[in-house]
Amino acid sequence: MDKQDLGAFLRTRRERLRPEDVGLASGPRRRTPGLRREEIAVLAHISTEYYVRLEQGRAPRPSGEVLAGIAAGLRLTDAESEHLHLLAGTASVRAGLHRRDVRPSILTLLERLPQTAGFVTSAAFEVLAWNDLAAALMEDFGALAPADRDLARKAFLVPEAERRGVPLYGISDGAEFRQTVVMRLRTTVACYPSDPAVIGLIEELRSGSAEFARLWERHDVQTVPMLTKTFRHPVVGDVTVNCDSLALTGRDQHLVLYSAPQGSRDAEALALLNVLGTETIDAGARR
Repeated sequence: MDKQDLGAFLRTRRERLRPEDVGLASGPRRRTPGLRREEIAVLAHISTEYYVRLEQGRAPRPSGEVLAGIAAGLRLTDAESEHLHLLAGTASVRAGLHRRDVRPSILTLLERLPQTAGFVTSAAFEVLAWNDLAAALMEDFGALAPADRDLARKAFLVPEAERRGVPLYGISDGAEFRQTVVMRLRTTVACYPSDPAVIGLIEELRSGSAEFARLWERHDVQTVPMLTKTFRHPVVGDVTVNCDSLALTGRDQHLVLYSAPQGSRDAEALALLNVLGTETIDAGARR
């Protein structure tokens, strides 16, 4: 049970609620954001004293029934409720290290994907495997050290000047991607609380990026699917692709696929990149 993170998560979820969200009158004398602790306690059917101790990180582990009441009172989503159970220690926590080995069947699939850029990320956002088209669209991951393949580090720690003023890979949704990184890392650290690579990555990001630190303190865990993405590529120009992210069960990895409708200008751009490969890409423009 992570008492401090549990308390912070409860507080941020409580402060985002408005009285009218739960059928209460707002009243004229509210001085703090969101609901009062005693109001959440009533909604969760627990004592105010116990709820206050939970937010302060001083309470013993709550039961599953108590957590269900709190989740209902705070109007948590399924993802937030699952995260609540992780923090409270009532959900399964993975022992040891997050997996970095990719199943051979997934590696074979990446090689056989026609006109689709595909890659696999770890629970800590390291690019573990990729096909040639993904390398041509994004960058030659094979030329990088494993630590430099981490998309979280690239999103938050590479200075804007080194990227020549262009967002990561020229993507159109850089801000949304950074928010997704923070949210998924929240879940990752709850699942792997003793993994030094995960802990070290988060500490590095918090100390090296004010934006990451600010987003981290929000304790958000509800991600929004990215359905399309536009890359500003230095050779073929703008390429808009459909995005599919498939969870690989048992390893907390994701298979990410970028494709374009057959016959579209974007599909033609991907086909051209498939022919050109990475040799024609200006390495300096891919930072």
